[in-house]
Amino acid sequence: MHTDAVRLHHPGSAEALRFERVELPPPAAGELRIRHTAAGVNFVDIYQRNGDYPLPALPVTLGVEAAGVVEALGPGVSGFTPGQRVVWAGPPVGGYAGARNLAAARVLPLPDGVDDAAAAGALLRGLTAHLLFDEIRPLRAGDTLLVHAAAGGLGLLLVQWAKALGARVIGTVGSADKAELARAHGLDHAILYQQQDFVTALRELTDGHGVDYAIDGIGGETLRRTLDVVRPNGLLASIGQAGGALPALDIAELSAPRALTFARPSVFRYLSDTGRYRAAAQAVLERLRNGSLRVTIGAEYPLAEAAAAHRALQAGRSHGAILLRP
Repeated sequence: MHTDAVRLHHPGSAEALRFERVELPPPAAGELRIRHTAAGVNFVDIYQRNGDYPLPALPVTLGVEAAGVVEALGPGVSGFTPGQRVVWAGPPVGGYAGARNLAAARVLPLPDGVDDAAAAGALLRGLTAHLLFDEIRPLRAGDTLLVHAAAGGLGLLLVQWAKALGARVIGTVGSADKAELARAHGLDHAILYQQQDFVTALRELTDGHGVDYAIDGIGGETLRRTLDVVRPNGLLASIGQAGGALPALDIAELSAPRALTFARPSVFRYLSDTGRYRAAAQAVLERLRNGSLRVTIGAEYPLAEAAAAHRALQAGRSHGAILLRP
């Protein structure tokens, strides 16, 4: 059969994305064929598109999470039925397509009550939260957490997850509207970074002590300045570079007088263990099912307009999650 797909033939700007018709073979042994109904758009897609995160081979269909319906089972697959609603996240890429084949072990049934849009907009981000708050540094009740870009798709999810664990959450946002949105998802304090110096504001909000844990997906100078708002023996986790390349940090910058811990975790490496991936994904889906995670969809684009979705995400014109609809 054939399906529509957004393909990358060489690294570049959003214009490097090509909407094409591609052949999809029958699912191989151990695989499912999934007809996608919604695919999430993430900053990792941009990093892969522009070459910051090289892909194993080109051309390739981008996209690291999607929800859909099982269409066919390959030899040896059990536990799924055609027509069943499912979701997946992580490598191998392939979400920007009307349909794809994927190893059944990477696919999870969607619980009743969790719609396709919520699952496609939240699974990878939820897995990131699980990594940050369960594996990298267990978040404890009473901790003070800083989340940069708190009104973004990942930011809103991190805020909710952290509040459910009893943390005090401070976030940076780009506008009053985004501050209101983040507060509606549980944010305790919003810092409008275009109007306030976030370092000064954080020192005031923490009585000069600093935060226990900071999560930065911005990179550039924001990452370097965030070193100054983490308390001694606190943790700064760098999870992206949406605002610029990561600065070259001297290890001495992390030691006295700061004495903090720095982490650069990889969610894809975390998910490379299938058992861990499935357990973490089930935890995310349960939070979606029981309502402790709410997903805000900021924009939806037809699959053919993936380039426009990338431009909107890069320019910071969106809030919440961005989806592609095949």
